[in-house]
Amino acid sequence: MENYSDSDLLEIFENTKTIAVVGFSMNPSRPSHYVAKYLVSQGYKVIPVNPGHAGTEVFGTTIRASLADIDEPVDMVDVFRRSDAVPEVVDAALEHLPGLKTIWMQLGVEHEGAAKKARARKVTVVMNRCPKIEYPRVMLGL
Repeated sequence: MENYSDSDLLEIFENTKTIAVVGFSMNPSRPSHYVAKYLVSQGYKVIPVNPGHAGTEVFGTTIRASLADIDEPVDMVDVFRRSDAVPEVVDAALEHLPGLKTIWMQLGVEHEGAAKKARARKVTVVMNRCPKIEYPRVMLGL
């Protein structure tokens, strides 16, 4: 596991405006849903990504089928998929999201090969962490 300093995480949060949440669930009890909702409550624009719910409205935006369907700048991709699905997500993010700053893999999600590929393109990678846990800790001192 990698070490991420609080200043590294603070910089990510401060330089992020728009977050694509890959693996978003419409079920409010699922982590991808309540983490996305929390990020919206903190002022981030969240673009949910789930092919099964594409076209549905949530949090004031439309769920997209894939990262390729996003036609606006995205600063962070938050990955709620199994570790073995990460390379496909990273490849799509690098191909379709120019200006991407961060790939964030949720708790229990790690893929060093995909992380290395993203870092080679100057994209910051966070693995095995949750922004809903880290944000209040580093941004709000909780």
